[in-house]
Amino acid sequence: MIKARGLARQFKVRGHTIDAVRGVDITVGRGELVGFLGPNGAGKSTTLRMLTTLLRPTAGEAVVAGCDLLVDPAGVRKRIGYVAQGHSAGDDQKVINELVLQGRLYGLSATESRRRVADVVERLDLGAVTDRIAGKLSGGQKRRLDIAMGVLHDPELVFLDEPSTGLDPQSRSNLWDQIRGLRAGGGTVFLTTHYLDEADALCDRILVIDNGVIVAEGTPDSLKDGVAGDLVTLTTDAPAETAAVASKLEGAQELQVTGETVRFRVPRGDTVLPTLLRELDNAGAHLRSVQVQRPSLDDVFLTLTGRTLREAEAATPMYGGGFGRA
Repeated sequence: MIKARGLARQFKVRGHTIDAVRGVDITVGRGELVGFLGPNGAGKSTTLRMLTTLLRPTAGEAVVAGCDLLVDPAGVRKRIGYVAQGHSAGDDQKVINELVLQGRLYGLSATESRRRVADVVERLDLGAVTDRIAGKLSGGQKRRLDIAMGVLHDPELVFLDEPSTGLDPQSRSNLWDQIRGLRAGGGTVFLTTHYLDEADALCDRILVIDNGVIVAEGTPDSLKDGVAGDLVTLTTDAPAETAAVASKLEGAQELQVTGETVRFRVPRGDTVLPTLLRELDNAGAHLRSVQVQRPSLDDVFLTLTGRTLREAEAATPMYGGGFGRA
């Protein structure tokens, strides 16, 4: 559904050339739900805007939903759905009217548009708000309306740009169910988010971009397996003896002793725990508590970029220069 090679974008700012995206390769298969992660300023938004025809690449090529991005951008737009970060519907319009109009703008007849609206309203649980003014909906309802407008024409590929930003936990959970429903229905979803738990819960595969290049890709579990290992934390009355035993475990590293607490990383901490406890018992070291913590996606970011995603958040400039009217 997406095959990009060497995709790049430069900007001229005050006489200087900025390489926002520096030759990325992206492949997304049909039916995948792929997350695109990166700190603000890493090139994530610029890449998304290129793939959705809102920004013309400086270099490279891409085929999106079967259409050449440069040769046939109109064909790309017909076949994709795009849900931007901001609320898309007119705040002074009724929900039902906005949805029907969206269908007509995609070339559907009035009858077909209303049929599609009825279907998407049911799927996204919007039946109770179709006669309400869009601007008076709750945050969760607005995001479901945005998704409804993005999938009304039954696109093969849907781009979701940070869909759950600003939502309360219950609305986020509901929205996650709707996104899973898009994939379950056979759709392909390309999702950007800065919520790492969201990417972990939803995505089949994750691409990580930093400084304009893809620095890692894989399933959430495979990316986490690439970190040094599980973090094991022990509280004990014999920290020196405990540290000595831990240091002999295969693959143990980053050993730290702070007071009565011993921390270290080891591959598959759950599987080494029985051996560790047996050896500590033989050494006469009494444990007060044991914790084994799997790496998080934020640990992945720290390993790949030297910073957590939260630390890397900063304002990103917006640039123009697209293909023309969508």
